[in-house]
Amino acid sequence: MTQPTHVAVVGAGPGGYTAAFLAADLGMKVTLIDDAPNPGGVCLYRGCMPSKALLHVAKVLTDAKEAHDWGVSFGEPDIDLERLRGWKNGVVDKLTDGLGQLTRQRKVTYLQGRARLIDSHSVAVDGGDEATKDVSFDYAVLATGSKPARPSALAVEHPRILDSTDGLDLRSLPRRLLVVGGGYIGLELSSVYAALGTEVTLVEMTASLLPGVDADLVRVLARRFGKVAKAVHLQTTVTELQPDDGGVAVRLEGPQIDDPVQRFDQVLLAVGRVPNSDIPGLVDTKVSVDERGFVTVDAQRRTGEPSLFAVGDLAGEPMLAHKAFYEARVAVEAIAGQKVAFEPLAIPAVVFTDPEIAWCGLTESQAKQESRSVTIARFPWGASGRALTLGRPEGITKLVVDPESKRILGVGIVGIGAGELIAEGVVATEMGATVGDLKQCIHPHPTLSETLFESAEAFLGLSTHIYKPKKTSTG
Repeated sequence: MTQPTHVAVVGAGPGGYTAAFLAADLGMKVTLIDDAPNPGGVCLYRGCMPSKALLHVAKVLTDAKEAHDWGVSFGEPDIDLERLRGWKNGVVDKLTDGLGQLTRQRKVTYLQGRARLIDSHSVAVDGGDEATKDVSFDYAVLATGSKPARPSALAVEHPRILDSTDGLDLRSLPRRLLVVGGGYIGLELSSVYAALGTEVTLVEMTASLLPGVDADLVRVLARRFGKVAKAVHLQTTVTELQPDDGGVAVRLEGPQIDDPVQRFDQVLLAVGRVPNSDIPGLVDTKVSVDERGFVTVDAQRRTGEPSLFAVGDLAGEPMLAHKAFYEARVAVEAIAGQKVAFEPLAIPAVVFTDPEIAWCGLTESQAKQESRSVTIARFPWGASGRALTLGRPEGITKLVVDPESKRILGVGIVGIGAGELIAEGVVATEMGATVGDLKQCIHPHPTLSETLFESAEAFLGLSTHIYKPKKTSTG
């Protein structure tokens, strides 16, 4: 028998469960489909949450080590890998169980299984041992997320060749680990393993870590990361992987490579993610998929098939959970007949390394690429009392400002807690605040949030804690 529903949501990650919950709150009959026992998706099960739990442990270990400089010494840490893994998994279980409870409270029908589109108004759900269920719908929101990319040249199946999901399982601590990819996933996982005592070598094919991120922010991270990792090789590629029972022989090519063949205990591939757009039956609809695998959507996240919407990683860059949250709300509100569009000015991005890097709105790099005239105001954390009390003065807070209107077009921050601080930058950018507006807002002292206020003062040439700040323009 076919189960009718008003809205079917395929995929229960951040975009999927947000869509399902909002639709239910608006009085719609909703069916949520995913192969996991509870909602959560990659973010909760295999991405954002387990990685942040482990990054917190890494920070505790790093802080304990650096406390020696402040006159406080601890003994060598005793790492119980099984208990650590259990704690991390416990965090995941609490979050996903909570989402399961919210699903039931909202009376959302949850079907565990894999979805196959029959046509533009029906889907089949294969629940494994259970009989396949057919669901008819008026509208469907596709939120199938993404998976780790694995280039064909490195597509070697072996227990010693890991992707980001394997890396977060933390089944063992290799003595020597090669991380391939200097993006946010590679850097975050490198930080975890290095803090736990693994000798980490990282290779990145471009000339910089975090390709595309403003160079002044990356330099601060790169200096510190260079002290944590055994080696960082830029403009370097992996051309061959040869795993065996004792390790992995890796062939490297790059200007910094003296020995082209090196051995590691494990290799972690962190070269990005690709959308899960290979949904069975999708090709039989009017949905368009671009050359990168992203589903083409309009401003309401509607696909070429009027009854089908797509959100999250499936709908294009940036592939971030909070973008999926926002898109899901737009899609459901459009289904409800509201006049909405996905038109954010500032989608924040955060790299949860140590120090963190965060940015939103227009970046300095984008301004240069687009030949836009902007003024950059920077405040160095070396002049922040709070940063000094934390022993972490290496940060920078900067504003990207329109030189005529003085409107804040973007914000960039590198330093501890940058991911928390960037929210104020998002509000300022979205609300069209000027540097004068930011300067007029009293910030608590002593805090790192003051660095945003001080950056506004620096732009105006009135900074209390730095003398004669320089203004630089690009474009």
